[in-house]
Amino acid sequence: MKTRAEAWQLVCEFVQDEGLRRHMLAVAAAMRFYAQQLGYDADAWETVGLIHDFDWEIHPNLNEHPMQGALILRERGWDEDTIRTILSHYTEGTGVERTMPVDFALLACDEITGLIIATALVRPSKNIADVELKSIRKKWKDDRFAAGVNREHVTAVTADFSHACCGGQLDLWTHIGNVLRAMQGAAETLQLDGRLAT
Repeated sequence: MKTRAEAWQLVCEFVQDEGLRRHMLAVAAAMRFYAQQLGYDADAWETVGLIHDFDWEIHPNLNEHPMQGALILRERGWDEDTIRTILSHYTEGTGVERTMPVDFALLACDEITGLIIATALVRPSKNIADVELKSIRKKWKDDRFAAGVNREHVTAVTADFSHACCGGQLDLWTHIGNVLRAMQGAAETLQLDGRLAT
């Protein structure tokens, strides 16, 4: 298993867009949170979250991503477990099913970070510390807000994660609250600590 530093080096090599970097850092924070909650390797889960979309800028379509990215990871000596998890976050295109807890967690944490980031960025303070769950609930109901976030998909993959890893006890809004808290803990890394309010 490669280190987080190696994962970040990969991201910096292939991703120049700050928004995409922020997304991957957010997913990494959420993955670390859940690994700690569920008793798994937090470093490994965080690393998977950090690199899961590393090839999106060079393969910005679902005909190539993440399949072509997996080839790059193999060339770079990344382990097959990490590659398999990344392939499983687009089963429709890769044919790789989610089977491990990390697989279900990745998909459950992936898209919802977009709605949380967007909610933080429309606040005057641009500070995720000021975001409350009720604000996200309000934005959730407005399909035009962060329209790229498929609410039905988020609901479905959260339910899958809940059944696979939490005995069916994790409801959607508890999950979103958990991801929000994880991201608030990484506010500085995400540059959502108020510095963008200029």
